[in-house]
Amino acid sequence: MYSFIKGKLVHKEAALVVIETGGIGYEIRVAPPTAAALQPDEVCMLYVYLHVTETAHSLYGFIDYENKKLFLQLISVSGVGPNTGMVIVSSLSAGEIKDAIVKEDLRTLQSIKGIGSKTAQQIILDLKDKIRKEDLLESASPLPKTGAFYQNTSAKQEALAALVTLGIPKPMAEKSIEAVFKKHGKDLKVEEIIRYALKSN
Repeated sequence: MYSFIKGKLVHKEAALVVIETGGIGYEIRVAPPTAAALQPDEVCMLYVYLHVTETAHSLYGFIDYENKKLFLQLISVSGVGPNTGMVIVSSLSAGEIKDAIVKEDLRTLQSIKGIGSKTAQQIILDLKDKIRKEDLLESASPLPKTGAFYQNTSAKQEALAALVTLGIPKPMAEKSIEAVFKKHGKDLKVEEIIRYALKSN
């Protein structure tokens, strides 16, 4: 129904934004890197997917069409719904996801919270040939590691809210965030905390 929404960014959280256009504010779920790239009060455009259920109409937004296309490919896989699809694209870059699928890298896919062996295998089975044909592999861009443990309270709270929005139970999200700070150190950006937290060790 919707291809994209263009308007003024009036509100954003780590995994959710509100874009106003034509006097209507659209609440859109996004991956943390997308939210981080958008600036309040500026005109922006997101490619969107509308998911309709009996109880809700939910919009999912993407900074470019290729990310939306990858998301749609992921949710076409049996057992992968929109929330799981958003967790996947929040955990890894598009290039890393495609690379893992094409190389049949089960370990990388299973490192994402909520993705078990069966689902990872199904993703690879359903998508590897499609992605190979499209020849859209990108280079992985690993996140930097920083210094000693630091209590970044504000970033923790934003990351926690984003993880809960993505469907991670709050106690599990809190535990994961603490583990991220202990392992990766101080001064992490919100999107980095979320990305690390979504990868299980």
